[in-house]
Amino acid sequence: MTNMAGSFKFVGLSFKQTPIEIREKLALDETECKKVLDFIKEFTNAEEALVLSTCNRTEIYYSSEENLTEVIIKGLATIKGDPSWKIAGYFTENNETSDVVRYLFRVSMGLEAQVVGDIQISNQVKRAYQWSADADLAGPFLHRLMHTIFFTNKRVVQETPYRDGAASVSYAAKELVDDLSSDIINPKILVLGLGEIGKDVCRNLKDSRFNSVTIINRTHEKADQMAEECGFKTAPFSNVEQEIADADVIISSVAGKGPFITKEIIARMDIVSVKFFIDLSVPRSVDLHIEEVPGALVYNIDHISSKVSEALERRLAAVPDVERIIEESLGEFETWSREMVVSPTIKKIKNALEDIRTRELEKYLRNATPEEARLMDKATKGMMQKIMKLPVLQLKAACQRGDAENLIDVLSDLFDLEKEQDKA
Repeated sequence: MTNMAGSFKFVGLSFKQTPIEIREKLALDETECKKVLDFIKEFTNAEEALVLSTCNRTEIYYSSEENLTEVIIKGLATIKGDPSWKIAGYFTENNETSDVVRYLFRVSMGLEAQVVGDIQISNQVKRAYQWSADADLAGPFLHRLMHTIFFTNKRVVQETPYRDGAASVSYAAKELVDDLSSDIINPKILVLGLGEIGKDVCRNLKDSRFNSVTIINRTHEKADQMAEECGFKTAPFSNVEQEIADADVIISSVAGKGPFITKEIIARMDIVSVKFFIDLSVPRSVDLHIEEVPGALVYNIDHISSKVSEALERRLAAVPDVERIIEESLGEFETWSREMVVSPTIKKIKNALEDIRTRELEKYLRNATPEEARLMDKATKGMMQKIMKLPVLQLKAACQRGDAENLIDVLSDLFDLEKEQDKA
């Protein structure tokens, strides 16, 4: 991929070389991502830019002949509120267009994620692209690149098992809730505890089929914040037994030294059908002995972990197929990118011929009838298209040979394109 249009560059950091205490300081929310785009637009000569920030990475991709690494890092430090902060040492950069394009493909497919095949990255990339488009920083190159990536992801989903199954504990928990409650109409879900895993569970449930989700946390403010983010309900911690009694599925990640949900608590309840308990805590927060109460069933982190391991094994086995699909897409994108180089020349030739055509028609159509003028216009347009066909085919063939520059020079002289450009 040696002849890609433009000069696509990258500067960023990820979990692979940057500790979490630095990543979290440089993580960008939506507002900050948009501020970075505005900064790039106002203070650099970049024609296109994409800002991607997740819990694992903060990366900026941009199109510019100039290396903008230093400027962008200074802008990031300013937006994060400390322009004097020495953060440059944590960033890596790449100024080879082909390498950067391939890397963005791999990031978008989840090949560079902490959990291979991370299902969240696709939506994160789509949002980043939307913000670029909104900021008027997505030109022809980025538009084509992103749509090729989205099409590639669609192929990966359709042609491989790479996206199948759960590859994180929280997502596996969501899938387990789906399975357990498949026969229950509008099941009631209760989430107990909002540590990191509890928050992830809520976010996975957010985009699911469940309409009745209640959150309980010892610190009620945290429950309110998560409920607002996900569109769920909350209940006070003092009502926890009543909420357990009302729920069909209870997901517990309550931290503690012993079980929070005991057999004694459940024995006081009148379980009419079945109540499912999913225990994501270590140490466990749901007493296994509650299964001695008719209708109570417990699933713990071991059940979830085995499901995650199986999914990861399937994903890792599918990686070679994913990489093959990426290479096919890269080949198609390279072909388009090479042809993009000759597009301005093709446009100039068309303009030159159109100028000749319209000037000649003006000479000979002064006394023509409307019907004669229509026929002459149609005939000369057809002639022009046939004349254009060979130069266009030759230019595209020269792109494939890597010899477009020489043919562009020849055609520029032949059609006096520099003169035509000056005239325009």
